[in-house]
Amino acid sequence: LPGLTLSAWAVGSLISSAVVAEIIFARPGLGRSLVDAIIDRDLPVTLAVVFITAAVYILVDLVVGVLYRVIDPRTNPKGAAA
Repeated sequence: LPGLTLSAWAVGSLISSAVVAEIIFARPGLGRSLVDAIIDRDLPVTLAVVFITAAVYILVDLVVGVLYRVIDPRTNPKGAAA
């Protein structure tokens, strides 16, 4: 289970570090688009990138939560003895 938690954390870290890497190496991507939109005060693009990033975080968290129950049945509240 700790490995699963760390892999979910790594996905979030990968998305977060994309902004830094794309700015340093002048690569086009979602992080670069976010920085350009913030500098240009382009609110719709900024909100879209933030929404996409939040959706990815939510989906990864949902997948990890489901995998917890599949891997370790003790985390399932219906299967737990009172």
